[in-house]
Amino acid sequence: MTKLKTSLIWLAALSLLFQVAHAALPSEWFSNNGEMPTLAPMLDQSKPAVVNIATISHVRVPNNPLMDDPFFRRFFNIPQQQQQPRHRTKQSLGSGVIFDAKQGLVLTNSHVIQRADEITVSLTDGRSFQAELVGSDPATDVALIKIPAEDLTALTLADSDQLRVGDFVVAIGNPFGLGQTVTSGIVSALGRSGLGIEGYENFIQTDASINPGNSGGALVNLRGELVGINTAIFSPGQRAGNIGIGFAIPSNMVKQISDQLIEYGEVKRAYLGVQMQDITDELASAFNIPPGQGAVITSIQKGAAADEAGLQIGDVITSVDGQKLRSADSLRNTVGLLMVGQTIKMDILRNGKQKTLKATVKEIQKQTQQAPVHPKLSGASFGDIEPGSPYYGKINGVAVYEVKRGSPAWNAGLKTNDIITSVNKTKVNSLEDFKKQVRNNGTLLFNLTRDRRAMFLILR
Repeated sequence: MTKLKTSLIWLAALSLLFQVAHAALPSEWFSNNGEMPTLAPMLDQSKPAVVNIATISHVRVPNNPLMDDPFFRRFFNIPQQQQQPRHRTKQSLGSGVIFDAKQGLVLTNSHVIQRADEITVSLTDGRSFQAELVGSDPATDVALIKIPAEDLTALTLADSDQLRVGDFVVAIGNPFGLGQTVTSGIVSALGRSGLGIEGYENFIQTDASINPGNSGGALVNLRGELVGINTAIFSPGQRAGNIGIGFAIPSNMVKQISDQLIEYGEVKRAYLGVQMQDITDELASAFNIPPGQGAVITSIQKGAAADEAGLQIGDVITSVDGQKLRSADSLRNTVGLLMVGQTIKMDILRNGKQKTLKATVKEIQKQTQQAPVHPKLSGASFGDIEPGSPYYGKINGVAVYEVKRGSPAWNAGLKTNDIITSVNKTKVNSLEDFKKQVRNNGTLLFNLTRDRRAMFLILR
């Protein structure tokens, strides 16, 4: 094929692509002469609803343990004086989306404002406001803050269930603190879960560039409607940066979480009361069902919603309210995002026969310890690992339910959702074990799991 023929083929293809784009896009996206497609009119309406978020937090810096050693102090003639805890100031940047213009409500990621003492929201018109936290849900990485501002622009929420792979999307945010930036791409995949990024995952995957600082920003469709909140990227290394695999929390999930944050200031998470297992090829053959569909029940908590609904060990749940399930994670996500008291319809397979059952999901019952069992733990509440937790049934330990800002536990470095697995090298399997180990000890050495990573924490 000659170079001339190749060039003619490319010109014909580009001409066809332009005709398709011209027919599919609204007429206002084209310039007056009708020749140049552009997203500028849509972005002019959408960008004022995306804000920059700057946070300041004060992190306690542990004292040097050598300074507590009497021999060391005498040897170097260091005065016997009480060391005051040192603090350092930590700053971070992120993005947010105006959710309710009248109320001044702004959506962002939980990790953007986590442990922040000051939250500053900057608008595209140059105004800045100090924000207050309405509520946060680390399990889904959604947070809601409020600013005392008028004349705001909010984004309309789209139905993210209508998204298809291949739909065009635009990411708007504040990458690397550069200021508001727009990138475009397509929906690369839907329903991504099992990534270990959050407790409850149902991500939109996109190749629109998402970088540090984009977290909490908007993922919009070509009508300028919010389809997701940008939250994370997949990167083979810490310095690799964006490689075209970014993740956003779907707008429908964001709406479910924000409704509870507005009403309760937290998420009252529902649970079914079961432990589940994915359907492997071997299990599919044993149950005589197609592989890769549903989840099999391995245990049922007595008195829970599943027990009252009549579910049995060995039942395979294939769909909830008509939505097909792919795995145990998808079932846990579906139930964990329901409102407490909501009734669901489950299609199941039992001994090869199809059945339909109804269950009314209940709130997870927390057995908590709020009274300080150690001076350094004041301000924190602890309890057994919840059935809805991604750690439930996988590790033994005690969960940190809440840590009040500025409390001794906060200053010691504890965080909400930490899982404490041992105290002073002694394993703890329950809340009672934990209370026994911390009650009569001065210095505490915690081995804990945070964001799926193990670490040690010393409390003196």
